[in-house]
Amino acid sequence: MISLFDMQRVDRLLCLGAHPDDIELGAGGTLMRLIGQNPGLQIRWIVFCGADPVRAEEARSAAAIFTAGAGGVDIELHGFRDAFLPWQGDQVKQLFEAAKKSFTPDLILTHQADDRHQDHRLISQLTWNTWRDQPILEYEILKW
Repeated sequence: MISLFDMQRVDRLLCLGAHPDDIELGAGGTLMRLIGQNPGLQIRWIVFCGADPVRAEEARSAAAIFTAGAGGVDIELHGFRDAFLPWQGDQVKQLFEAAKKSFTPDLILTHQADDRHQDHRLISQLTWNTWRDQPILEYEILKW
C-alpha cells in the first residue's frame, strides 16, 4: 500500500473539535494509534463549545484518557455557545490565528468539511483556511 502521509513521523499533533466528545468519537482510534507509533508526541487539543461546566469536565477527563502515553498534552476549552459557532465566526477565527502562531503541527485532525452540523463545518473551513502547509485529516461524526 502506498501511504500519502507517514503516520510514524508525527511529533506535533493538533486536534480540533467543535464540541466535547467530537474528537474522541471522530478520531479516537487514529489518535491512539498515533500516540502508540510516535513516542513523545506533543498534542494540542482544542474544543470550542465547552461552556457547560459538566461537559467541560467530561471533555478534560476524556482527553486525558485518549491522550495517555503522549509526550505532552495541552487541552484548551473555549466557552462558545453550542450550535451558534457560525454566528461567532470572527471570534473563533481569532483563536485559530492565535493557535497557528503558538503551535506548528505536523498533522491536524479536524471535522469533515461537509458535515451536517454547522459548528462542525465552520471548524473544518477555518482549519483549511488557517493551516495551508500542514497535512489535515478530517474525521466524521456519525449521525443517527
